Amino acid sequence: MAAGLVFMVLLLAMAGHSSATWCICRDGQSDATLQKTLDYACGAGADCNPTHQSGPCYNPNTVRAHCSYAVNSYFQKNRQVATACDFSGTATVVTSDPSVGGCAYPATASTTTTPVSGMPTTTVNGGSPLVTTPSSGGVLGGSNNGLGPSGINTDISHGWAPLPMNILVAFSFVVVAFSALVLW
Repeated sequence: MAAGLVFMVLLLAMAGHSSATWCICRDGQSDATLQKTLDYACGAGADCNPTHQSGPCYNPNTVRAHCSYAVNSYFQKNRQVATACDFSGTATVVTSDPSVGGCAYPATASTTTTPVSGMPTTTVNGGSPLVTTPSSGGVLGGSNNGLGPSGINTDISHGWAPLPMNILVAFSFVVVAFSALVLW
């Protein structure tokens, strides 16, 4: 009985642990590479409005900072699927909040709701976004550049969606509790 109680307490303690993740642009990349990644993310549905001049994430006004905000927005909108934070190796997943000053990086898809206007996209190969912006510039001066996520289809609009970790932990707790009652 005591062992079961200890197990349940440990399980509950794990359920309270935050598993938030963010996506940021990697160090060691050239500004030109980061700009291509930024343009791709913004053209593929990331919320880049906060990085515009009057937005809360304009400062620090660096390509790296704007790139990180954009890839994180894209990553969150794609439900934190690891392949949505690759961008041909220019981005990586982190577990520490990269927010700075008045710029809060979203940690979930529900907080990335500002629409990006004027960026036409089309869906090819079952869900991978392809920027179809004319070569006149893109959101911040680019066009489709092949720096999208790793090419794996992360489109989950066909009725299946991964369950958040807290639901899986809660379900595990219910199964363990029910098993303990049955075996008691």
